[in-house]
Amino acid sequence: MSQNTSKKIINNPLKCADELLDGLVLAYDGKARKVGTRSIVMNDLRPNAPALLVGGGAGHEPIYHGLVGKGMADGAACGDIFAAPPPDIVLEATQAVNRGKGVLYLYGNYAGDVMNFDIGAELAAEEGITVKTVIIADDVASAPPSKKNQRRGVAGLVPIVKLAGAAASQVDTLDELVRIAQKACDNTRSVGVSTKPGSIPATGAPTFELANDVIGLGMGIHGEKGIGLIPMCTADELAPRMLDLIFGDDLALNAGDEIVFFVNSLGSTHMMELLILLRAARPILEGRGLRIHQTIVDNIVTCQEMAGVSFSITKLDAELKKLWDLPCESVGYTKL
Repeated sequence: MSQNTSKKIINNPLKCADELLDGLVLAYDGKARKVGTRSIVMNDLRPNAPALLVGGGAGHEPIYHGLVGKGMADGAACGDIFAAPPPDIVLEATQAVNRGKGVLYLYGNYAGDVMNFDIGAELAAEEGITVKTVIIADDVASAPPSKKNQRRGVAGLVPIVKLAGAAASQVDTLDELVRIAQKACDNTRSVGVSTKPGSIPATGAPTFELANDVIGLGMGIHGEKGIGLIPMCTADELAPRMLDLIFGDDLALNAGDEIVFFVNSLGSTHMMELLILLRAARPILEGRGLRIHQTIVDNIVTCQEMAGVSFSITKLDAELKKLWDLPCESVGYTKL
């Protein structure tokens, strides 16, 4: 294997998505089960309640399928590595989570996911299952505010799924679940940077190229183009540049507002770097009069061994704060 490929401790590179899902089910210690071809669903679901179904491509663990749990998503449809789940898998997951009150699809804004989940919704409708969709599009670097519907869904999905999962544990109607999930999306913005690509397990080849002396500002979790390339710089220099992209967007952040601040590693960026970036970012947030209700520092939205970091801000109002404070438990994110 050449130095340009990535070494991974796996079995058949073409079966990674299936085998990781088997392992994920085992990691839930009997609280979740595999359904159909490649879906995961919680065993203990609140009866007569609207369901929350998330999903997306594998290779970004622990999202999305690791965000299934108590106070989180009811189930997840899992695609192949960096690929949307096919409609039949979406349908299998929909059938498994449905308890007669309808199902909310919550996923990131990527063309393949939109197409396949839409087809899955049509198949579910033929069986009498009501489905509604909320699409996560929190990446401020991928399109201007006037074209929000073109933005990618990135690390903001973590607080969004947490809030929607909390709502799913409380509300009685699908419309109410949709309303709260959409509010969580509307109140969340993210921006990411990359310093090294990840790789595709089937080939070990990097997903994009990036010189050692630059940072990809606003680059997506697969290497999609962002704002541009900037010279490699320090954490104290990078943090304000990232935050300025969020502050310059249309999310009104005023003194006194309470927020959740999420610092996410894209895979191989160490906790050391995340904490140094948090050290740089926190005084900037406080200098604007923002009140940090909770800070999350973790690697939850990843792209194999891609190096980089993202910042996500979720603005809380009284309703969202109450939902945020509810406990949740999943492999990917747990709040006591």
